Amino acid sequence: MKMPKLLRQGDTVAIIATSGPCDPERLDTGLEIIKAMGLVPWVMESCRSRHGFLAGTDDIRLKDLHTAFAAPDVRGIFVARGGYGAARLLPYIDFDLIRNNPKVFVGYSDVTALHIAINQRCGFITFHGPMSAVDFSKEIHPLTLESFKRMIFEGIAPPLSGVTIIPGRARGPLTGGNLSLLTASIGTPFELDTRGKILFIEEIDEEPYSVDRMLLQLKHAGKFKDAAGILLGDFTPQTLETLHISINELIIPEKKPTLAGLACGHTSPNFTLPLGATVELISDLPFGIRFLLYPSK
Repeated sequence: MKMPKLLRQGDTVAIIATSGPCDPERLDTGLEIIKAMGLVPWVMESCRSRHGFLAGTDDIRLKDLHTAFAAPDVRGIFVARGGYGAARLLPYIDFDLIRNNPKVFVGYSDVTALHIAINQRCGFITFHGPMSAVDFSKEIHPLTLESFKRMIFEGIAPPLSGVTIIPGRARGPLTGGNLSLLTASIGTPFELDTRGKILFIEEIDEEPYSVDRMLLQLKHAGKFKDAAGILLGDFTPQTLETLHISINELIIPEKKPTLAGLACGHTSPNFTLPLGATVELISDLPFGIRFLLYPSK
């Protein structure tokens, strides 16, 4: 899968809200951090809009997404926050436009819906990473910021470690994201494809039974069976202990190399992941996964 051109000091990045409305103060703080990185933020209409639980109407959010990818002077696109609403845009997205204008695209949580669609339909790497009006705060963890900067400027992903659930090795493109969004894709034209891939899963604020229900849906849909390996990120407030029934009864029987406890998702630090990049999962050594990335063209 193609790596988009990485960012350089002085580049303009579009700040868009594809899901829920932004908190103005948190957004302004995030913009200052982006400027401190040497980037020029272009705040789009959706970031200052509200339509109930959405950051503006679907038309506003869709227009911002298309404009950001089409604008020749925009080198990157940072999603301001998650929430809900990105999946509402999927049937109306001009994927030809996005495919022909690959750019650094960053976000997580509800943005999972867009990551899956762009990876699978447009063929370039996107970044599961911190968001402008959420993580870019005065309390941002230094490792979150360092991982993000090295990824978008240098294409260097962090070596990540975790707890071995099933030992073994696997290699394939990285896919996945937020568990709720992964399960919501099943049965739609934008369904997650895990065939031969390393499946990454994270979630937040769900009870153990709810996590189990969603994992079971992935299992019934064959997503674990098709995957080459499985990575479990943060599930705050749940832990490996509180999720032991699901892990032992739903994931371990699949006999796929599996690591858990990655510091990725709704957590701090929140390491940036290159979705679509080739990953080597090694769950029988002290280190866990490494990323085999290729230079931008």
